[in-house]
Amino acid sequence: MPTFRSRSIVFAAALSLLSTGSALATPPVASPDDPKQVACGGDLGAFLEGVKADALAKGVPAEAIQKALAGAQIDPKVLSRDRAQGVFRQTFLEFSQRTVSQARLDIGRKKLQELSSTFARAESEYGVPAGVIAAFWAMETDFGAVQGDFNTRNALVTLSHDCRRPELFRPQLLALIEMVQHGDLDPNTNTGAWAGEIGQVQMLPKDIIAFGVDGDGDGHINVKSSAPDAILTAAKFIQHLGFKKGEPWIQEVSLPENLPWEKSGLGGPLTAGEWFALGVTPRDGNKNFASLPAALIMPQGRKGPTFITYPNFNIYLEWNQSFIYTTSAAYFATRLMGGPVYEKGNPDPGFDDATMKQLQTKLESRGHNVGKVDGILGSGTRVAIQKEQQRIGLPADGWPTATLLQAL
Repeated sequence: MPTFRSRSIVFAAALSLLSTGSALATPPVASPDDPKQVACGGDLGAFLEGVKADALAKGVPAEAIQKALAGAQIDPKVLSRDRAQGVFRQTFLEFSQRTVSQARLDIGRKKLQELSSTFARAESEYGVPAGVIAAFWAMETDFGAVQGDFNTRNALVTLSHDCRRPELFRPQLLALIEMVQHGDLDPNTNTGAWAGEIGQVQMLPKDIIAFGVDGDGDGHINVKSSAPDAILTAAKFIQHLGFKKGEPWIQEVSLPENLPWEKSGLGGPLTAGEWFALGVTPRDGNKNFASLPAALIMPQGRKGPTFITYPNFNIYLEWNQSFIYTTSAAYFATRLMGGPVYEKGNPDPGFDDATMKQLQTKLESRGHNVGKVDGILGSGTRVAIQKEQQRIGLPADGWPTATLLQAL
């Protein structure tokens, strides 16, 4: 079983559709670090006794454990949400225009002014620019306005007890108990997202314990009600993910008619300077980071908005593995810091579900692994499209077109 980053647990909770495991009548006490041994299912009281034993073994006082788990119950709405997860179907233009709205930009810029000293501290101590943090803050909770209404303790009890992914959520439940011990969370009143994320930037308990910062100096870490705590905690976490101070993350570019399109896409082999030499032109004119590795990304093909991404963009993919979300969040950050509105271009229309499934089936028949034939333009489908475009002699920009479908 792979080791998951805590943010990846959120992604797993949102997208994974693994089958439910069998329930255990009397679950044994088990180490949450060993997925094969994680107890789940069965009688809730017996299950909670196992959780209490794990917490005691971690050195948490019995009084704090009792306070954290008293009144804990299964929340059927959490299970319902877990099993009825939607799939990301919007295009980049649709999603980014909705999320990077003028109203959000206005609020964001006001927040940057109101909390300027906190954002300055975030950049000074952790190297993360204000716009990067504020964009995540906006996209996760509308600057703290919408944080979720699920009881966090019950959500994590529910997902830990459920036998689909207990190895992901039991450690989060144990971390929540530690937060109760430290006086940083009230288990009866704290609410958040259905998968256990807490606060204004939606972080999981393990990450809050590991990276939490008392930004307002009140002696507690409260990412739910304290904007300084949330901002600095997010900054410390983003630094941990590998953000390099002073380096860019995304840059809008204009493209020439011809390029080695097969070299585009995340993980491409060229530097920014090599792209510039091929005729790729930064819209802001800044070529100061020509020596850095750079990927040419085209969320809706070469006719739509186009960008180059730098190594700092990788932290967005750690935060959320949706390509459309991450590109929108990275672009949002540039707008908050004074960057221009992107050029919409005139991309070819996307496919509906039925047509995309038809394309995926054809790609599979040619030996490509597109994952599930589900009508979704995921990373596997994009890669397969690009390879077939290259084989056929079309510009290999990874965007599905009627010309490609007809050629297949």
